Amino acid sequence: MASDGFTTCLWFDGRAEEAAQHYISIFKNSRLGGITHYTGVEPGGPAGSVLTVEFEVNGQKFVGLNGGPEFTFSEAISFQVHCADQDEVDYYWSRLSEGGEEGPCGWVKDKFGVSWQVVPTALLGMIADSDPQKAKRATEAMMKVGKLDIAALQAAYDGA
Repeated sequence: MASDGFTTCLWFDGRAEEAAQHYISIFKNSRLGGITHYTGVEPGGPAGSVLTVEFEVNGQKFVGLNGGPEFTFSEAISFQVHCADQDEVDYYWSRLSEGGEEGPCGWVKDKFGVSWQVVPTALLGMIADSDPQKAKRATEAMMKVGKLDIAALQAAYDGA
């Protein structure tokens, strides 16, 4: 049996198409895919309304499902956005928090309730450093803020 990976399904309450359009407007190398509609046979929505929306964000496949209000998002699932520099951190933080909620340690909840971690790739190396004091300082600096500041994290890591 052949497999082409997996698709992440995100359950929305009537806003799947809006969410897909929002995400593809934020991330480069993204595209909208197929859209299916309720036929009137399945429960959940009126015939003709959007049932699912396929979209791809930076190579990751998603399907947005308009499943109704029964389930909502929580921080138990999040998506990490790895950022090469501070400009990327600022861009993704701003775009993803728009209409949503800023959180601690680089976390943000978007206007649909989906949680994201906006993470500078430099931080990943800092907190994994074999020197436990450097890793601890970088982690402590991360824990004190919302949006991550690479220069501040680097200064803490360096012991400045």
